[in-house]
Amino acid sequence: MFDTETIEITDGFEEIFRETVARHSHACPRQVLGVRVGMLAARLFGLDLPQKDKRLFAFVETDGCFTDGVAAATGCTLGRRTMRLVDYGKVAVTFVDTGTGKAVRVWPNPEARQGAWKYAPEAEDGWHAQLEGYKTMPTCELLLFEPVHLLVSIKEIVSKPGLRAICSNCGEEIMNARDVVRDGAILCKRCAGLDNYYRLED
Repeated sequence: MFDTETIEITDGFEEIFRETVARHSHACPRQVLGVRVGMLAARLFGLDLPQKDKRLFAFVETDGCFTDGVAAATGCTLGRRTMRLVDYGKVAVTFVDTGTGKAVRVWPNPEARQGAWKYAPEAEDGWHAQLEGYKTMPTCELLLFEPVHLLVSIKEIVSKPGLRAICSNCGEEIMNARDVVRDGAILCKRCAGLDNYYRLED
């Protein structure tokens, strides 16, 4: 499906990296990875990024610096509803082309951390070697990827903007078709007993 040997991504890196550093207030190796991963997605899908539409969707598997880099490179954000956090605690992201349905998961090569020294031999420590080395390391050494098949419906996740319902139990508004119908009653997921992450104090 894709061939990393022919994919190199250096043009535009510094501009995008400066943007993510400004957003995050400091630079770190995971931001570099996020930017490189996002730029790879542009090549894999043949898209101009960062996107101005909502063609590309990203499932990020961790939050923090890495995700900021992905957002800066791709234009995928939580606010634009083109990104979703699947908290596996992994520096990885699955990109979906919502136009074709194709999906690919990208993550760093486990050997890249040590391999960064080759591209930043004067670095004072491993952290700085990664920060600088990841910027110039060839894509085929830095990143791994594979096509995947989604087990969730991207159409249901994206839904239709503007859809609203009122939970018949708590009375709160539910957006984006996230309501659940039980015995004819419209409920939010919490009142339906799904996806609870908090409880009321006694």
